[in-house]
Amino acid sequence: MEAIYQYAWLIPVLPLAGAMLVGLGLISFNKFTNQLRQLNAVFIVSLLGAAMFLSFALLWSQFQGHAPYSYYLDWAAAGNFHLKMGFTIDHLTAVMLAIVTTVAFLVMIYTDGYMSHDPGYVRFYAYLSLFSSSMLGLVVSPNLVQIYIFWELVGMCSYLLIGFWYDRKAAADACQKAFVTNRVGDFGLLLGMLGIYWATGSFEFDVMGERLQSLVESGLLSGALAALFAVLVFMGPVAKSAQVPLHVWLPDAMEGPTPISALIHAATMVAAGVFLIARMYPVFEEIPTAMTTIAWTGAATAFVGATTAITQNDIKKGLAYSTMSQLGYMVMAMGVGAYTAGLFHLMTHAYFKAMLFLGSGSVIHGMEGVVGHDPVLAQDMRMMGGLRKYMPFTAITFLIGTIAICGIPPFAGFWSKDEILGSTFAANPVLWAIGWITAGITAFYMFRMYFTTFEGEFRGNDNQVRQEVLGFNFGPGAMDTREKAAIALEHDSHDGHGHAHEPHESPITMVLPLVILAIPSMLIGFVGTPFANYFEAFVHAPGEHFDMVEAAAEFNLPEFAVMAGSSVGISLLGITLASLMYLSRKIDAKAIAAKITSLYKLSKNKWYFDEIYDSLFVQGSRRLARQVMEVDLKVVDGVVNITGLLTLLSGEGLKYFETGRAQFYALIVFAAVLVGAIVFGVT
Repeated sequence: MEAIYQYAWLIPVLPLAGAMLVGLGLISFNKFTNQLRQLNAVFIVSLLGAAMFLSFALLWSQFQGHAPYSYYLDWAAAGNFHLKMGFTIDHLTAVMLAIVTTVAFLVMIYTDGYMSHDPGYVRFYAYLSLFSSSMLGLVVSPNLVQIYIFWELVGMCSYLLIGFWYDRKAAADACQKAFVTNRVGDFGLLLGMLGIYWATGSFEFDVMGERLQSLVESGLLSGALAALFAVLVFMGPVAKSAQVPLHVWLPDAMEGPTPISALIHAATMVAAGVFLIARMYPVFEEIPTAMTTIAWTGAATAFVGATTAITQNDIKKGLAYSTMSQLGYMVMAMGVGAYTAGLFHLMTHAYFKAMLFLGSGSVIHGMEGVVGHDPVLAQDMRMMGGLRKYMPFTAITFLIGTIAICGIPPFAGFWSKDEILGSTFAANPVLWAIGWITAGITAFYMFRMYFTTFEGEFRGNDNQVRQEVLGFNFGPGAMDTREKAAIALEHDSHDGHGHAHEPHESPITMVLPLVILAIPSMLIGFVGTPFANYFEAFVHAPGEHFDMVEAAAEFNLPEFAVMAGSSVGISLLGITLASLMYLSRKIDAKAIAAKITSLYKLSKNKWYFDEIYDSLFVQGSRRLARQVMEVDLKVVDGVVNITGLLTLLSGEGLKYFETGRAQFYALIVFAAVLVGAIVFGVT
């Protein structure tokens, strides 16, 4: 069994090798490499499959009781400074490796069907493999410096993947927005890292926590400074895990291909922030200010994400705000000390949210046959409806994911979300109330999404709906314009892009990952039930002891029933309201929106974060740049120009004194002496 650990370094290296070999092929023999599309895909998927097999072997070994394993080598040394690199395999690493490799493997299989007609098919697989390698390298990192290196590599890969269709302006803008926003958080992370190293002299997680605590207790380091360092480090997860206020990049990132949405925004990159909080837990848990900041940031994110998702019509952006909200739950759990609950929800959410994103991609794939490849039409839920009849496998798996995220027992989301709410209630009832209300909102917008997409009548061929989606506004006398627009829409949908009157089920390579992901979405929550919490026995906070027998003896069934009943009750209320609005149509959603116009606009405009940031930072930086340019032109250039002019004038004037005649020079000297004598004589 020890041999498995000695070869654990292969887990990130195998997908890296695949990305490098295929990438070199694209650079050197582009046409030939692109001709071998399927062969390249099989090669990359096989390498990741080998990494997945090795990851599950390590997980099983750790579950059987093998001690954590670490391997180090000196990477840099100067005097007393030694920086080591390597890898570490412990319980947290083993679980994360299994999650990342499983989801990435299924996403790669799904990609074959989704990207089959894309000319960048091979390049996309190379990017996927590079991204998977970066994330796996981050997971096995034994210290904060190595995590930071892979953290930035993950950010680079996300830039490439979000902007994969870079010829579309929206995609190009989205990847830049994601890159810039994440750099803000990463700058804070870097400052916090350097501050903690200055104080503790170490980048090792447990050493940093112990030394920082002892320094604060001895008075050698102020508690405020320690809190500042911790909050700066937390800025990294705030950006990477799309927490308020650095969440604005996540919905725009949906401009990338849907497999990326499932991989980046379900199980990997956005989960990296929660993973870093878990790794830095020895530092955070001893600093109350940091823990409070983490908890309230998570709660605010959960609420803002859920309330924004209510009004979204783009199916992928609705899921993006849902992801943001669920990440808020995880971060809130970490902040109130529910370490295991946060990681448990990370695991369950990875599977059902990946399935939901892939399900949305299946829907888009089916819709494109009817409405064409315009994402405005193919992704808008107002164009859908009744898809359950045409896409039964997609509909069933999407419903399973919807039930799971709503926290309905016995599906996976119920056990993890209920554990977070229970732990939060014990720590801070106000935070629990925010999480409880958010649970009801989550159930409402997710079933709104399901009913609008899969139930009712199909609306994809309704030109009036298309006009509404595309934003055509016609006045009473614009009959000719209306007819022309209808003809244009009909032409668009049946000439070159759309070629069918009905959507269709996706191919087996897309449906099979959905079916496989449906299994953990339903069952994986049973590993963390309060009756037998195997997950907490396996993954618990550093330094804590958990005994399953003692926990079972202390389990309070009435208290659990009350807490679980309240969370399920608010979810059922949200489902009922969604069914009355979007299934039976007994309640007019538009009429309600008209009565609460200000709240509706607040949600529809995403709490105006983009507008505020545009005014403050984009327009503000442009105003500052214009002012700096004015200073440059009028002051800096003015001084230089005046200096040049004075030099020119003085040179022109002095040349008349250079006559070469000795008598003239003597006259000048005599005049200077005379003036000097007069001046000194007067004084």
